[in-house]
Amino acid sequence: MKIAIAQLAPTFLNRDAGIATVVHNIALAAAAGAKLLVFPEAFIAGYPVWIWRLRPGTDHAQSAALHCSLVDQACRLNSEQLAPIFAAAREHNISVVCGINERADQGSQTALFNTALIISQNGELLNRHRKLVPTNAEKMVWAQGDASGLKVCSTEAGRLGTLICWENYLPLARYALYNQGMDIYIAPTYDSGDTWLSSMRHIARESGCWVISANNAFQAADLAAEILSQTQAYPDPDEWVNPGDSVVIAPNGQVIAGPWHQQQGVFYADIDLSQTTFARRSLDVAGHSARPDIFDFAVHARSFDTQKL
Repeated sequence: MKIAIAQLAPTFLNRDAGIATVVHNIALAAAAGAKLLVFPEAFIAGYPVWIWRLRPGTDHAQSAALHCSLVDQACRLNSEQLAPIFAAAREHNISVVCGINERADQGSQTALFNTALIISQNGELLNRHRKLVPTNAEKMVWAQGDASGLKVCSTEAGRLGTLICWENYLPLARYALYNQGMDIYIAPTYDSGDTWLSSMRHIARESGCWVISANNAFQAADLAAEILSQTQAYPDPDEWVNPGDSVVIAPNGQVIAGPWHQQQGVFYADIDLSQTTFARRSLDVAGHSARPDIFDFAVHARSFDTQKL
């Protein structure tokens, strides 16, 4: 089975342009024969890259202006904003995983979540996973997610689950997915480099799953004019703010495609889902290697949207 990773620059602070980019690349990947297409973390409206270069407590006005723009351009799931993506997945018979900035429909309706969507080849929204714990400065942008999205979904491409960026370092979150018979472990991320890649290899070996890590890849010139004017922290347009390093790893921990470093495009790999069974013959952490007589495991899957505020 062929899978695809869209290692592309987001269209920062422009939701409609981001949706158009996703739709275009769905057609491109399907034409190449892919059954699954994965986009990076926070791809639609873009990762709030400014949080790592603005000074906390000092550049408050700039942070506030950019945050308000991101809220305005975030996606509402109870609207028709994402309908073109669902229609494209259905038209081209391809499953899609895409990171978005999600604007809450509950409470104040201004809370933002770092969300990964799993969309079936029939154009159905199978799962919305909100990042459980935003990392470091991300806490000033995104609210904490909940466990309602810790689900593995069946698609024609296999049984898919996803964790976002550094929540892949949370062993209990990983186990919540392992325990649901997952074939493909998807990690949309903003991270890169050797440490991240070694972690992805560990997770493949630990889970006995195929691991797909999809990362942003962009230069300063790819940033929105509003970001460049507010931060003045990207003077070199050729700087690789994020180099990419998307990768595909087999269930035995071996890298079979990538990492794609300082490159943009849609990249492909062929995977064989039957290798998951072989990998778990000797180590099956949610099966014959588990000790339920020793360990108890529970997930409290209450959704933010159902809580009384």
